[in-house]
Amino acid sequence: MSTATVTPLTTADAETLVTAARTAAEAAGVAVSVTVLDAGGHLLAFRRDDRAVLISGETSTRKAYTALQLNAPTADLVDLVKPDGPFHSLPTALDRPLLFIAGGLPVHRDGRLVGALGIGGGAPEQDHGVATAALRELSR
Repeated sequence: MSTATVTPLTTADAETLVTAARTAAEAAGVAVSVTVLDAGGHLLAFRRDDRAVLISGETSTRKAYTALQLNAPTADLVDLVKPDGPFHSLPTALDRPLLFIAGGLPVHRDGRLVGALGIGGGAPEQDHGVATAALRELSR
């Protein structure tokens, strides 16, 4: 059994994600909110563009939380919670702020889950694209 220590997501990492997400969102012409959570689900960074719809702050946070708890991109979970999906009752069965809309990504380091990123404010595909671009920047 390996006992290698994995460096946790840091505030500097969170700032990199926020900056990269804002750059990607601007390039896409969309105003967003960005949420970064650590592995324990605690807020590391949050930023809402002045022009972003107010609810985007909540949606970005819930997307990050969902990606963290299920260790999966929220875009991959959408079909699972549809009425005919295997986890259709999951959103209402748990008293947790889950949101099954694209835009949330788990953050891994050395194969281990260290946090999550959530983007809200654009169309689901735009939010997912912004999150993907930000995560790519972190892995550089």
